[in-house]
Amino acid sequence: MAATNFKIIGKWLKPYTKATINYLYIGGSNLMNLKLICFVVIDIGANLADGVFFGNYRGKQAHPDDFEQILQRSKDAGIVAMMVTGTNLKESQEAIELCRKHDGLYSTVGCHPTRSKEFHNYPSEKGGPSKYFDELLKLIQNNRDKVVAVGECGLDYDRLHFSDKETQRIYFEKQFKLAELSGLPMFLHDRNTGTEFYDMVRANRSKFSTGVVHSFTGTAEEMKSLVDLDLYIGVNGCSLKTDENLKVVSAIPLERLMIETDCPYCEIRPSHAGYKLLSNEADNSGGDGWKIPGLKKKEKWEPTSMVKSRNEPCMIRQVIQVLAKLYGKSEIEVANAAFENTRKVFFSDREEVS
Repeated sequence: MAATNFKIIGKWLKPYTKATINYLYIGGSNLMNLKLICFVVIDIGANLADGVFFGNYRGKQAHPDDFEQILQRSKDAGIVAMMVTGTNLKESQEAIELCRKHDGLYSTVGCHPTRSKEFHNYPSEKGGPSKYFDELLKLIQNNRDKVVAVGECGLDYDRLHFSDKETQRIYFEKQFKLAELSGLPMFLHDRNTGTEFYDMVRANRSKFSTGVVHSFTGTAEEMKSLVDLDLYIGVNGCSLKTDENLKVVSAIPLERLMIETDCPYCEIRPSHAGYKLLSNEADNSGGDGWKIPGLKKKEKWEPTSMVKSRNEPCMIRQVIQVLAKLYGKSEIEVANAAFENTRKVFFSDREEVS
């Protein structure tokens, strides 16, 4: 019998990653060609501090806390690290606390544009907006081992009922200073802003190393302009809703791609254009043995099933599957390219994600 040919796809095989590994036998039962496939994935945007991941929906406990099962499903899907999104001072603190309880979780610290009034409304007796800024900076400085980015920050003109344009602009500007003082990359948000988001980022580009515009839903021209600023583009289910979205995403340079779920939001729904690109073999999207967990309504919760309409990190595998079809590449190629981009930007100084 000829010597077995081991071809390893992916170079990040370390025991602590617990990455999903499966052996595919190619060439018949003589096992002459053994290919080892390893998905190694980082979810750059997971709202894991949300109560729904602990069974709490709108203040009511609907089922037992299943956070550990969610983490295990993410590991089974090949996820080795996740960035837990901080959207204001309080939730950034909560995100860090969560990250300290679990290996592989890291946090962003910042103020989402829809929460930017919190700067303005911070009590004067506590120091007002400048103190809110100082508290964000202190949170970063005191937790450098867990904080990997400034954000989520940016502009959102789709939801002005939360915060008006001027307030958003003022406190987005402030957060460039956070990045400058901390030396961290940025985790950015842009919704329906015309050129205003781009103009602000370009004007402040010298203040931060690089960053990602997450959950991207803009035009091809907007994407190219952001890439020209040496930024990266984050893709999730919301980036794959329409045929035009798919066309834009397919034009993102692979070396500028990052992937995310933005869970518990932004799942790929049957109404999305990207849904039709999912494999008919819905139980195995990567050929590595990973299976989509079953779905149950929260009222019929089971520990081995996902909750309907609660997106989970493990479903990043569907995002990868759609991207592979759009790029005309294998899922492992897309996953590893996005992993390397993310590692370089957010984890270059962290051996545990290298």
